[in-house]
Amino acid sequence: MTQKLLVIDDEPGHRLMVRAVMEDAGWRVAEAGSAEDGLRQLRACTQPDCPSVILLDMRMPGMDGMQALAAIHELYPGLPVVLLTAYGTVGSAVEAMKRGAFDYLTKPSDNEELKAVLHRASEFGRLVSENRELRRKVGQSDASSRMIGKSRAMRQVRELAEQVGPAEATVLILGESGTGKELVAELVHAVSPRRDHPLIKVNCAALPGDLLESELFGYVKGAFTGAIKDKPGRFQLAHGGTLFLDEVGELPIGLQAKLLRALQERIVEPLGSVKPVVTDVRILAATNRDLRAEVAKGTFREDLYFRLAVLEIAIPPLRERLDDLPELTAHLLDKLGTRNKKTVRAVSPAFLDVLSRYPWPGNVRELENVLERAVILARSDTLTPDLLPPHLCTPDNAACRIVPDSTPANGASPASFEEAERQTILAALDANEGHRERTADALGISRRTLQYKLKRFGLAKR
Repeated sequence: MTQKLLVIDDEPGHRLMVRAVMEDAGWRVAEAGSAEDGLRQLRACTQPDCPSVILLDMRMPGMDGMQALAAIHELYPGLPVVLLTAYGTVGSAVEAMKRGAFDYLTKPSDNEELKAVLHRASEFGRLVSENRELRRKVGQSDASSRMIGKSRAMRQVRELAEQVGPAEATVLILGESGTGKELVAELVHAVSPRRDHPLIKVNCAALPGDLLESELFGYVKGAFTGAIKDKPGRFQLAHGGTLFLDEVGELPIGLQAKLLRALQERIVEPLGSVKPVVTDVRILAATNRDLRAEVAKGTFREDLYFRLAVLEIAIPPLRERLDDLPELTAHLLDKLGTRNKKTVRAVSPAFLDVLSRYPWPGNVRELENVLERAVILARSDTLTPDLLPPHLCTPDNAACRIVPDSTPANGASPASFEEAERQTILAALDANEGHRERTADALGISRRTLQYKLKRFGLAKR
């Protein structure tokens, strides 16, 4: 493909000379008489018609070369910029190179040197572009590979995530607790143009409203007792990248209004500051709640819901994609075996049969915990149904029974795994001061599963 050069220079005679030399060398050349005009052309261009190299004059009326360089790199990180400077301002050009310029030429420029420098810049830009594309594919492959499952439902989720990734619109990821909403967010970011910038994650359910506000928007020194220095918020940390708001349905109604303003105006106001901060972030949000129902109840702002739900990705619960169980089990056992220093090579058909008959209210997160328990208790390299917790057993699965392997040395009857599970839940409740949601998170199960177990063990009133 023919290389394209954009010459940004306020001297028409020099632009004309550069055009003649580079067109003779086979390049396409565009001109801009000011930095402002050059930036306008850059914003309006679409691939493959965007320039591959920019030749930028350092001293121009209005925006100078240093300011233009920063703006160009914000628009197109990695786009090579060659500076034009007079002999008396070589020091400024060197300083600009420290800030990311590729090289500089002095006026009047030598034709052969001009062609050589621009050719090197073009080759550098090509390598940067190829490297970025390679990293994009590796990142996409890595994020996609962690979304286990070949069922039609999961294929559709992956395809939709890859389709919406290149867009700039907000994405609302819907799904029950434990379905893998964070993995979908990671895939969307990995295939987006923002992939070279950070993906910042915030769990909106993990902090009370006042702390969450300072976490999102930051604060300045002296904003409150203990604020001994400025702290940037997650919006500022995600500048140029993606901000993932997990459990967005848990946001207090007052904070929802501030989030809406940040999304609409692309500015945030740190606590204690009267100076707005401009941010450039893409928002991905996730929730296990029915936000339409929350809007009807008045607990979630309708305008914020519509702002977040420009694009929606719904992740099916595990019970609706049981075809993925064998692959999920194999993947998790490999990870869990390494984590627990155990070798598990296989699962028995009866073990997998029990898994396939259970509704998995806690989804993949619950499956992982069940498998980890089995790995820890296993005495061989094959998992069998007796290693599964009692609540997975059904009346027609007689094989799914827990049989104690030995009797304690003191001669007492061994405690059943059921009692051990009860004691584990009691300990988690005590550690979390009876808070159901925190207890469920600590145990790695959904709140619904916890409520079931509390009722089953007679602990519902604790």
